[in-house]
Amino acid sequence: MERKYYEINEAAARRANEMISFDDYRDGSATATYQREVEQIYQLAEKVAERRPDAAEKAEKLADQYAKLLADYYNTNFRIDQMCPSIMIAGPANFPVRKKEKQNQAWDRNREKYERCKAIENKLGNLLYGKEVITAGDPEAVEKLKNKLANLEKAQETMKAVNAFYRKHKTLDGCPDLSWEKIEKLKATMKDSWRADPKPFESWSLSNNSAEIRRVKERIKKLEVVKSQPADRKEYDGFSVEEDPEAMRIKLLFEDKPSAEIRDVLKKNGFRWSPRANAWQTQLTNNGRYRLERVLKELEAC
Repeated sequence: MERKYYEINEAAARRANEMISFDDYRDGSATATYQREVEQIYQLAEKVAERRPDAAEKAEKLADQYAKLLADYYNTNFRIDQMCPSIMIAGPANFPVRKKEKQNQAWDRNREKYERCKAIENKLGNLLYGKEVITAGDPEAVEKLKNKLANLEKAQETMKAVNAFYRKHKTLDGCPDLSWEKIEKLKATMKDSWRADPKPFESWSLSNNSAEIRRVKERIKKLEVVKSQPADRKEYDGFSVEEDPEAMRIKLLFEDKPSAEIRDVLKKNGFRWSPRANAWQTQLTNNGRYRLERVLKELEAC
């Protein structure tokens, strides 16, 4: 997987270091730290691609987003560090308290970028272990749910087979459906169980997984009904509104480029410009329809 590293402002990093530390700055250290963190994310993305080829493209995009956002976080932090020296460097006499308060506020705002980076990392982890949240507005929701269903059904059959093997042999050793690591983990769990006659997979595990299978099947059924509906389009003065079940998007298509005031209304209500669709759009969900109603009311007043 190709790595994308973004530039780290080494000059700003050096000046920031002078504002907060007596230690000499090592040339290139900020870039090295940044690239080390990004490399770990790309390695995680490669694991996703290896285990789930269907998610390889998404994993690479997430890694690219992480690399760009983390660089922005570091470079912004270096600028904030230069706003005010630490009290250790400046000394307590006539210390600019108000300037320091503004600096702390700026750090807090910039911290949101780092939290978004961690959220991307969590998304990759969820992709790797099949725990990603599948929203109804995702154009690939049905395909993802079918993959999830297949994994759930496979897990159900594995649990049944392992329990049957244990009933017959009174041991998990040699079970063909489990890796050695999984066998050892199950042994430890059974040993610590409060039950007099523990099973590798208790009945509640099978029941919960079966309930999840039924829930996912119902979601697939409902989404397939929605996606089978033809696109619905309504015309307004200067623009049209289209519900596109195939793309799971509500689209606003304008005859001409909307004014800055109208664009602000769209952005405020969660609509984003899509060059590919040549439209302002949001997810086709009940919440999306609610946001559309607000947009239409506000556009009447424009």
